Amino acid sequence: MKQNLDYKLIFSLATVGIIWGTTFLGIRVAVETIPPWFVTSIRQGLAGLIMMMILLFKKELKWIGWENLKHQLVPSILMIVVANGFTTVAEQTVPSGLASVISAMSPILIFLGSILFKLQKPSFKGFIGVIIGFSGVVFIFKDGLGSFLDADYRIGMMFMGFAITAWAAGTIYTKLHGNKSKNIVLNLFYQFTMASCIQIVLAFIFSPTIDVNLWSTKSILAALYLSIFGSVIAFFSYNYALKHVTPVQVSILSYINTVIAVFLGWLLLDEVITVDFIIATALIILGVFIVNYKKKEKKTV
Repeated sequence: MKQNLDYKLIFSLATVGIIWGTTFLGIRVAVETIPPWFVTSIRQGLAGLIMMMILLFKKELKWIGWENLKHQLVPSILMIVVANGFTTVAEQTVPSGLASVISAMSPILIFLGSILFKLQKPSFKGFIGVIIGFSGVVFIFKDGLGSFLDADYRIGMMFMGFAITAWAAGTIYTKLHGNKSKNIVLNLFYQFTMASCIQIVLAFIFSPTIDVNLWSTKSILAALYLSIFGSVIAFFSYNYALKHVTPVQVSILSYINTVIAVFLGWLLLDEVITVDFIIATALIILGVFIVNYKKKEKKTV
């Protein structure tokens, strides 16, 4: 039986893995001088504007109806306002590397949630793949796991806990209801716009007095990068991938994100890549392979 490779899917998965691997560093740079909720509101507001321009160019900007708006509001709040917003807040106190470790727990939640909502059958193979992959992430940071007990990080870690739970819930909800509207760009326009409106309100509540002059060029550029690449391109790719593969298969890329975060530390901060890193990378890739590997089956029509 002939099976054609879906190059769009491969490109989407690669985009998610690579770009979201850089966003932990981007967030860390952005919140150096810009209050976190302003970072997120700028990020999603600009992303919504870009989506609107694309829709206007394609003559596809339209009202989606109250029912579909409800379906877009849920992932908007869970994945963008809570998951993305809380991660941004957390990185004021939590190092980007530690944040990526905590985020790497999300595939376990998504795997369990997918079984709960019957998106996939319980699989010992899948569970083993998730655990092996996560063990690789922990192995990378095993020397710094004491950070989990550091009092300075506890509030940030609590925010990260809410973030990964919300991300898992939003991913499962999107998989359950994503096929009700085929236009990903239109859906994301509404998601980004609604999220930005909520986040700008939160920005003024938590940072009522702001001085834009204190915002560094580096932080502003990081926020722009997060908007164009982290939101527009990566979220589109993530939603495209969710239409074609299981939530666990997409979420497992968070392990790749962590490897990329470490690589960027080596590239930009002259951090040393050790034998431990090589072993951890092998564990992560093995975990990804186990979760995604499927035996060739005869299709029943």
